[in-house]
Amino acid sequence: MKVMTFMSKTKVLALWRDEKMNEEEARILRTPCAEIPAPFGPDSRRDIQCLLEAFLEREDALGLAAPQIGISRRVIAFRNKNFDKKGQVSNAEDCDVLINPRITQTRGEPVKGMEGCLSCPDIQVEIDRFPEIKVRALDRDGRKINRRYTDFLARIVQHEMDHIEGKLIVDYEGAAYVPEKNKGFFDRLFKKG
Repeated sequence: MKVMTFMSKTKVLALWRDEKMNEEEARILRTPCAEIPAPFGPDSRRDIQCLLEAFLEREDALGLAAPQIGISRRVIAFRNKNFDKKGQVSNAEDCDVLINPRITQTRGEPVKGMEGCLSCPDIQVEIDRFPEIKVRALDRDGRKINRRYTDFLARIVQHEMDHIEGKLIVDYEGAAYVPEKNKGFFDRLFKKG
């Protein structure tokens, strides 16, 4: 999920940039990701560490999924507290990393909320998300874990898990909000005008 603008060392793939479609990046972002086999080998550990480092260096994200940095693996990282603090996550303990996550339970009626995304710049989409989820995954060390996420954190996790399935915010039917300066591009993109 997107928070504010900031330049990072690691490039985040996007469907479009400067009002031009990125076909190759779109292909990667739209492809469901492969699981990481356990126990983790050196390549898998490198992919997990690469995502964690890419997330920790960002000031403009609440979460990041491996395909957003060109790694087609089922790994997500996200801030787990201090959502109101601006800037980078101060340490790895302030974020969760989930490998091969699966939602095992949802509770409550879906709640509407506006979401932005680093891979879909300059647009926000209203999306219904469950207010409580239970997730089964592996942690950074390959241990099986079960976690319960609620409210805003549940929204972040569901957003990042969409990425590993090849789904993006523009795939939802909710109302979309774009800056007036980009309206022509988005009208053409979504064939509204």
